[in-house]
Amino acid sequence: MDFNNRKPIYRQIVDYCFTLILSGEWKPELRVPSVRELAATLAVNSHTVLKAYEFLQDEQIIFPKRGMGFFLAADAAERVNEARRADFYDTTLMELFKEMELLDISIDDIVARYMASHDDDSKKVKI
Repeated sequence: MDFNNRKPIYRQIVDYCFTLILSGEWKPELRVPSVRELAATLAVNSHTVLKAYEFLQDEQIIFPKRGMGFFLAADAAERVNEARRADFYDTTLMELFKEMELLDISIDDIVARYMASHDDDSKKVKI
């Protein structure tokens, strides 16, 4: 895994787990790698993976079974999409709005650029 400085490492591990969930590599209701296994795979400290797993558990994406490890929730993919949507609104969109304000770009400018970049069929997409 190639870590960057913009996001804490545990959040990058969460994103990595999200990818495994959405790709179907981690199957609903089956065991996910242990904290130590994932730490070894990613070559990171196990405490960092534990923090990522705590986040996933708080979001009810994984759950522990005593003595057996962590398992993927049946509705994990839906919960991942909810979490990603929330992150988009709270982080990505806010950063975009700040940049738009700095560059004096309006929502209308964005819509016009979006519409110009799509063919007639995709212009029917609601914004």
